[in-house]
Amino acid sequence: MKYLCALRDLLISLVFSTVIIYGLNIVAGFAGADYSFTNGEVFIIWILMAILINNCLKR
Repeated sequence: MKYLCALRDLLISLVFSTVIIYGLNIVAGFAGADYSFTNGEVFIIWILMAILINNCLKR
């Protein structure tokens, strides 16, 4: 049962990190900023954001 909870938390954190990253990029685009990320940069930001969200879920 712990594996299912861990898998659920992982999927939630990965989905929310994707939404947050692209949401911030879209909002910045409306504000006039032009950010372009390489695939490697997006991957690193995505993983770090997922770790942050996963740590917040455990509280």
